[in-house]
Amino acid sequence: MAAGGRAPSLWERVCAEYEAEQPQFPDVPESKHGSLLPIAEAAPFAEPPDPKTCSPEEYLEYYIFPVLLPGMAELLHQAKKEKCFERKRTKFIACDFLTEWLYNKNPKRKDESFTEFFSIPFVNDWLKNHPRPPIPLSLLLSEEEASIVIQSFWRGYRVRCDSEIQELRQWQKQLREDKNIIKRVKEFWTKQEAKAIMASWGVGSAGRSDKELLFSSILLPLGLVFCWISQIH
Repeated sequence: MAAGGRAPSLWERVCAEYEAEQPQFPDVPESKHGSLLPIAEAAPFAEPPDPKTCSPEEYLEYYIFPVLLPGMAELLHQAKKEKCFERKRTKFIACDFLTEWLYNKNPKRKDESFTEFFSIPFVNDWLKNHPRPPIPLSLLLSEEEASIVIQSFWRGYRVRCDSEIQELRQWQKQLREDKNIIKRVKEFWTKQEAKAIMASWGVGSAGRSDKELLFSSILLPLGLVFCWISQIH
C-alpha cells in the first residue's frame, strides 16, 4: 500500500517493478542508484573511438547512450505529466516527443533556437506525403474545457425537456410542414437562377424595361422574404 493507505498507482507500480529488477550495488550509496532511470556510468575512454572503426559496443556507449538515455528519462517524466499512466488514451505521442528532444539536443544545433516537432524539416516533409488523421477533440480538451462542454450540453438538454419549450418546437415543426416554406423558398431560388442564366444568354430579357428587371431580380425576392417572416411571427 502507498502512503495514506491508498492503493499504489500504475506509475508507482511500474517504478517499483523496474527498481526491483535492477542489480544491487552494496558499495554505492542508495541515492546514487535510486533515481527514476538509473544509468550506470561507463568507463571513460582515453580518447573518443573512431565511429567508423570502433566496435558496436563502443559506438553505443560513447555516441548513442549518452544522448539517448537522458532523452528516455525526459520522456518518462513528460509521460507522467501527461497522465499517460493514469488514462487509457492521451494526446501524448512518445515518438514525437523523443524526436523533438533528440533533434534539439543535437550538438550540431548547439547555438540554434528550439524547434517544435512539426517545424522540423524532415518531419514536415514526411507529413506532406503521409498526413496524419486529426487528433480527437476529446483528447485535446483539458479537464476544465471538457467539463464546460459536458455541462453546457446537459443544461441545453434540460431546457429542451421543458414542456413549454417542447410545445414551441412542435409548433415550429408543424408550421414548417404546413407552409412548406423550405420547399417554396427552394423553388423560388431555382426559378431565379434559371432566369439569371437565361438573362446571361440574352434569352427572355428582350422587350423588358430596366425597372421590370430590377423588380424581378431584387424587389420581388425581398418582398417574398418579408412575407415569409411575417407568417412566422
